[in-house]
Amino acid sequence: MTSTVNNYINGQHVPPSTNQYLDILNPSTNQPIGKVALSTCTDVNSAVQAAHTAFSSWSTLTVKSRAAIMLKLHSLIQQNAEQLAELIVLENGKNMTEALADVAKGNETVEYACSLPQLMQGKIDRVSGSVTCRDRRDALGVVVSIVPFNFPFMVPMWTVPIALVTGNTMVLKPSEKVPLTMCKVLELMEEAGFPSGVVNVVQGTKDAVEGLIDHELVKAVTFVGSSPIAKIVSERCHLLNKRCTALGGAKNHLVALPDCDVEGTASDVVVSYAGCAGQRCMAASVLLIVGPRDGERQQLLLNTVVEKAAKLKAGTDAGKVGAVIDETSLNKILGYIEQSEKEGSEILLDGRSWTADMKSTGGNWIGPTVILHKNKTDKAMNEEIFGPVLSVYHVASWYEAIEIENSSPFGNAAAIYTNNGGHAEWFVSRFRASMLGVNIGIPVPREPFSFGGLYGTRSKYGDMDITGDGAIEFFTNRIKITSKWPTPTVPEYVVGMEQQGSVMNGGIDHANFAGRM
Repeated sequence: MTSTVNNYINGQHVPPSTNQYLDILNPSTNQPIGKVALSTCTDVNSAVQAAHTAFSSWSTLTVKSRAAIMLKLHSLIQQNAEQLAELIVLENGKNMTEALADVAKGNETVEYACSLPQLMQGKIDRVSGSVTCRDRRDALGVVVSIVPFNFPFMVPMWTVPIALVTGNTMVLKPSEKVPLTMCKVLELMEEAGFPSGVVNVVQGTKDAVEGLIDHELVKAVTFVGSSPIAKIVSERCHLLNKRCTALGGAKNHLVALPDCDVEGTASDVVVSYAGCAGQRCMAASVLLIVGPRDGERQQLLLNTVVEKAAKLKAGTDAGKVGAVIDETSLNKILGYIEQSEKEGSEILLDGRSWTADMKSTGGNWIGPTVILHKNKTDKAMNEEIFGPVLSVYHVASWYEAIEIENSSPFGNAAAIYTNNGGHAEWFVSRFRASMLGVNIGIPVPREPFSFGGLYGTRSKYGDMDITGDGAIEFFTNRIKITSKWPTPTVPEYVVGMEQQGSVMNGGIDHANFAGRM
């Protein structure tokens, strides 16, 4: 049975104006499981107008009232976690454990958004004798979120809950490759009580994205995807003077010192690079092993990584490695492995056997691969592959490890494996990335900490982070109010008391120029 995924505008599922659709394919088989609408600027305008109309009433609710609806959604997501995970497995190819984690992590941000009545409180202070300053957070209006295929639930939930509870209305553009999960989420949002028009979904590809960015009523845009597209989105938004955060790709480095716990490090490295078929921007890409290539500890670590990765099996059951999203991605990954061979690298574990072994399924299968490089300039050592491929390189010193990590044009994540706290501090103070791990190969910040790459790198373009307090700042304008009221006429005995206490109260405020020249 296949599903037809239309746009969702003002509480209704609406076919695209083009009446054109793309097939949705199951990565494990490449068989169609549905079709998804291809939208144009006409559809975009309808969705944005619906969000704009809903904004006036939604934004005037109290933060507490909006959070109460979000709290209902949080409960409904928990109740329907398994069904959501099954949709993720179907359209994305993850294994079931990973899909349930996708839902649980996304629901953490929903939970965080429920605490915004406490977190959004403004400040107030008397800044001089009769002048008071306070601030408040106002919603922006209609905001847009453009999300990728690799986490069909979690990444949309990075933005939707915080944007809504802060008072904005939303137009979401899911990946055309994985639209089914958010269809189920829309059902749950209706059940939770979100009014029509507060959340709208436009399906499609480039035309829909460009239409959303360019629409004059859209006040801010978030994007998660590849670095080249993130750069284009950011530049397009900023030409229109629109707020934008655009998160791009990554090339994450793990550094293993001789004193690391071999068993724990090897397990963590394998989960980091092969989990989710390597299709996550926080996955390990490069393992830098400090010390001689023929050193006992160094060889033991590398052999243990290869042995653990070799035991992994293909499939969508717990503990298995799923297919990659499509044939284009598969061919890209295969190309990097072949290029590494041509450059003289040693393939310690060759996942290309899966492509042949699983050919009968029709899916996009590539197994965990470990490449031992002789040259740190190899393409696989420096470019984002986005698959279950680990590049390994031996470095002679700590400084060489830092030099390689710092030279990367990306800046998402880096990690150090060691049993010595001083050694860990040395590295985390020198890594050139924004999300760092100590004995953790996927150092994703959890709420209330925010997620985002390092400014000035290919991992991040635009403004602020995408979750946590960074998202509160992104989705609101901070309004400052400075007030001075006329001095009241008071009884004579009170005036005398104020004069006697003038020195204690700070005397004359020379910085207060209100009403004076």
